[in-house]
Amino acid sequence: MTHSKNLSPDTLLAQASHYIDEKTGALTPAIQPSTTFGRDSNYDLMGDYIYGRNHNPTFDQVEKVLCELEGGAEARLFASGQAAITALFETVAQGRHIVAPDIMYHGAQAWMRRLAQKRGIELTLFDARSAEGLANAVRPGQTDIVWIETLLNPTWDVMDIAKAADIAHAAGALLGVDATVTPPVTTRALGFGADIVFHSATKYLNGHSDVLGGVLITRTRDQRWAEVCEIRTLVGGIMGPFEAWLLLRGMRTLGLRCERAFASAARIAHHFEGHAKLDRVLYPGLESHPGHALAASQMTRGFGGMLSFLVKGDAAMAKALIANLQIFIAATSLGGVESLVEHRATVEGPQSLVPENLIRISVGIESADDLIGDLEQAFDLL
Repeated sequence: MTHSKNLSPDTLLAQASHYIDEKTGALTPAIQPSTTFGRDSNYDLMGDYIYGRNHNPTFDQVEKVLCELEGGAEARLFASGQAAITALFETVAQGRHIVAPDIMYHGAQAWMRRLAQKRGIELTLFDARSAEGLANAVRPGQTDIVWIETLLNPTWDVMDIAKAADIAHAAGALLGVDATVTPPVTTRALGFGADIVFHSATKYLNGHSDVLGGVLITRTRDQRWAEVCEIRTLVGGIMGPFEAWLLLRGMRTLGLRCERAFASAARIAHHFEGHAKLDRVLYPGLESHPGHALAASQMTRGFGGMLSFLVKGDAAMAKALIANLQIFIAATSLGGVESLVEHRATVEGPQSLVPENLIRISVGIESADDLIGDLEQAFDLL
């Protein structure tokens, strides 16, 4: 049975791209746990698989759905988001140059710093809030990868993907985009000129805080992409079959989860904007946010489920607010069904540029009224 390529992401996800097993009629893809695959009497492989470190049949439908969602040429699953990032940056040769924001997901930045220290790869961290920050950071002919985030974590400044693509390509570099907090139901970074889009599948894609995973989706199958796939095999950074199955199961409700979380985040941001005990609410859905118009042009379904508060006072005051919360859970990660809060500077450590009075909030699918009430009582106790 065929279907239109113009179906909405929600429909593609709910039906896992209209999956029906040809042999059994099953509507749910099966898990294939085998780590090795047999050969016939001529010692030819009996199918398309050889060994579990190369690929697994359970991945096929997950990668197909992700590829369709992003409008890419091919997708690859990894054991974690860090494994995916590592595979991409392992393609950078010694003496080349990479560029990334100075405020971003700290795990990825830590890996880039290691490459700079250990591998002779130069790293420039730029101020993404500066209009010319990226343009001044690239080195034509030397820069190999420009890395950006759709929304900078955890300040939620908005990156212009199309502009970044123009700058990267003019310098002869690839543009990689971390779109973890803007999943493809709201932003398709490849459509704005990105070459490779990354997601920590642990977050919104899976959405239930029970799978570690990462994914890369490429706009074109080229030599670099072939090398990324080879590196996944060589270093063994491959997802397990059960985790891949769980990921697809979580992805089928991605649209609904995002709709609820994004709407609740917007309500919370508007409710607390101008609060007497806050210096500022950081959320691109607020009209006061300098990137509001740009975010609206790049996001088709609200402004995301992530926001941050700049609490009046110091780190101790921010942590006191967190300690007063009863519904929000103090924990690292984001994009799950439960609402989380964390003191980001503590998590990132001494190299962090994140303000000490910032708390990061991941809004889940609980009642928005309950979440607002929890924050209100926490402020009252300060």
